[in-house]
Amino acid sequence: MVHEKDDAMRTVGKRQVVRNAADSLRRRILASPPGEQIGSLPTLARELAVGIVTIQQAARILEHEGILEVRRGPGGGYYGRRPEMADLERMLSAYLCGEPGSWREILDITSLLFNRLCAAAARCEDMHLHGALQEVRAQIDGCDSMQKLGLLEGRLQDILFQMVSQPLFELLTRVALGSARDVERDGILSSTFDLAVWRRGRLRIIDAIAGRDPALAHFEADRQNRQVLSALCGFERI
Repeated sequence: MVHEKDDAMRTVGKRQVVRNAADSLRRRILASPPGEQIGSLPTLARELAVGIVTIQQAARILEHEGILEVRRGPGGGYYGRRPEMADLERMLSAYLCGEPGSWREILDITSLLFNRLCAAAARCEDMHLHGALQEVRAQIDGCDSMQKLGLLEGRLQDILFQMVSQPLFELLTRVALGSARDVERDGILSSTFDLAVWRRGRLRIIDAIAGRDPALAHFEADRQNRQVLSALCGFERI
């Protein structure tokens, strides 16, 4: 038992050393311009006073995060990069797979941000995007199935993201919508979600944005979000 405890403590200690090395490398990467070499394997091991294997293990963590690129051969080494939206979306989605209830929390947060997004979109002056919004409005008005709803909701979100550039909100929203679609495939939403309520609410939001009325767009988004979240949580609709 004593030996097993010692082995366990050594394992925990090794993991902490790797985490500390990953933290140090991450700080170096984020403090440097994207694409800049932060060092070679021997150099980094020497500067961080750890073994080469520790650096390799830390590098795998950062590669998975999408902020490190390992180049081999002449001119090789460790190069910093910035994670792309797809990298971050993949990591958040993976987290949700291990936390089945957390998608509701993300929907909660996304709903609050969606109100602000709609208000900001009402200030957009791009007539091309307003035209695209009207096309989606016509499709939403004729939507008669949950399958079409998913496609139209995604299209609506895409246009709003173009009208207002908010990368962090876009990331959270895309992950939340993906989680909601997974739940729908399990048949959870179909018994609680009212298609007609969604359709009417989205039309009111689009009309407020088209009318360049930020306050009304915020109000309509908030009203529909409260209705949808209440339904998803099993409460009476507002």
